[in-house]
Amino acid sequence: MTRIGIITGSTRPGRKGEQVAAWVQELATQHAGDKATFEVLDLKEFELPLLDEPVPALFARGSNPHTVRWAERVGACDAYIFVTPEYNSGAPASLRNSIDYLYQEWTRKAVAYVGYGVYGAVMAVQELRAQAGRLQMADIGPQVSLLLHEDFVNHTQLKPRDLHIEEAHKLVDELLAWSNALTPLRIAPLVPVA
Repeated sequence: MTRIGIITGSTRPGRKGEQVAAWVQELATQHAGDKATFEVLDLKEFELPLLDEPVPALFARGSNPHTVRWAERVGACDAYIFVTPEYNSGAPASLRNSIDYLYQEWTRKAVAYVGYGVYGAVMAVQELRAQAGRLQMADIGPQVSLLLHEDFVNHTQLKPRDLHIEEAHKLVDELLAWSNALTPLRIAPLVPVA
């Protein structure tokens, strides 16, 4: 069975990512049925410091206990959904930092995006898409963009519009299709891109 990691991108107090990730997990689980499992990986629980591995992940796996723990959880997934806000027109530092800790665990896997913010985190997702290509990830087209003034009550409580349900279903369908298509590549030996 395909295993999808839903990664919450923000660790900020008062964040909305927990609500969004729970909503995504519920919708995806209902829609996919027995085709996949969806697990929330909350960055706040991993407590990753600013990247503290002496060798870049492209060349060697990290050895610090927090890196090993993060690598094990991410590596066990076949694909990912990044749930991200947008801070100053970009993805949060916590999410970018967590991505930088690893390389092989991301490679040859599909990734999708659910953004939330004043403009739906469109620019943050654009930034993450560029990074995905460098990591040899297949970022899929469909995404969900939740607007603070239309999909949250008083900008705090998630209440997504109905149109996002269909968007989320398309996202899940495409993510599963790509994840299944990439299975043979994930089995093959990995050659790092310099």
